[in-house]
Amino acid sequence: MPFSAVDAISPAFEHTKRQLLHPFRFGQWIRLAFVGLLAGELSSGGGCNAPSIPNFNVPHHPGTEHFLAPGLAGTNPLLYAGLIALGIVTAFVVGIVLMYISSVMRFILFDSVLAKECHIRQYWSARQTAGWRYFLWKLLYTVVTFGVLIVLVGIPAGIGFILGWFTQPKQHLVGLVLGGIILFFLFVIVLVAIAVVYVLTKDFVVPQMALEDIGAFEGWRRLLVMMGAEKSGYAGYVGMKILLALGAAIVLGIVGFVLALIVLIPVAGVVIAAVVAGKSAGLAWTVYTITLAVVAGAVLLVVFLFMSSVISVPAIVFFPAYSIYFLAARYPALSAVLYPAPPAQTPPETSPPPYEPPPLPPAPERIG
Repeated sequence: MPFSAVDAISPAFEHTKRQLLHPFRFGQWIRLAFVGLLAGELSSGGGCNAPSIPNFNVPHHPGTEHFLAPGLAGTNPLLYAGLIALGIVTAFVVGIVLMYISSVMRFILFDSVLAKECHIRQYWSARQTAGWRYFLWKLLYTVVTFGVLIVLVGIPAGIGFILGWFTQPKQHLVGLVLGGIILFFLFVIVLVAIAVVYVLTKDFVVPQMALEDIGAFEGWRRLLVMMGAEKSGYAGYVGMKILLALGAAIVLGIVGFVLALIVLIPVAGVVIAAVVAGKSAGLAWTVYTITLAVVAGAVLLVVFLFMSSVISVPAIVFFPAYSIYFLAARYPALSAVLYPAPPAQTPPETSPPPYEPPPLPPAPERIG
């Protein structure tokens, strides 16, 4: 009977327990949280999405509505336009850098789970070539994704504009409603297909790139051959992974919500106290205070994401292990690493028998 997606759950759980708890190593736990966060494992189907942040009703203090006005009244609008442009360029550059780091970290996570040891510096040096290839594939994937979505939305919008549906919407209400429903379902189908391509790439193409030093396109060519020979098995894997991801999202979402309450309540109190103290001291929102607030908010966001990653380490290890055990049953190169053959037992060396002199010839008989 073939190794199914359900069969891979048990060894993946055992693998996760052995790596994280037998024995428990705090340093490895933190390193795995760092690698999982940078590899994007929290939001790419291997685990759960980031927990939602609850809404807090910040107390209103009379006069705080004027806190923004004094510092911004005489500021040149061109300065804000320049800051916005600088922020967009900076965000783009940071996004590209993080995409490259994430590409290398994906291989580091694979190596860490496969070897049950996380050595970031060692794996980082060894995975630069594979990470670069994966980074280029992700760039192309991102461009194609945005292109498909723009075309999917832009063509119906252009048709509706040419037909005059937007200038006189009441006269074309039926067409707008039906078109909106069809466009919605097409949009969902395309998003699901895009997500499946990404998940299959990181789960089944990345191991091939890591073990055989090939590119992403060659990995996909081989994967399509394997999927063509076992369509039901891979479809079952995708369905089972969705169910497992939903279960992990519920559990970790509850824990993350509690974490958000613990972190955000004190932070909200500190922010309110800082605003009141700044107003009392005569401070106003200027370019410098706004920049300081943005930097402080970014630091708090990074801290919160890392804490969420720490509590998600079991999922960060389990989902790559799940894909490894499923693929190993179909990919001999991975199976050979996951289930190494025991060392050949050489027969014990036998020492030659001690030297014995040859027997003496029999003594001649006496005559007479």
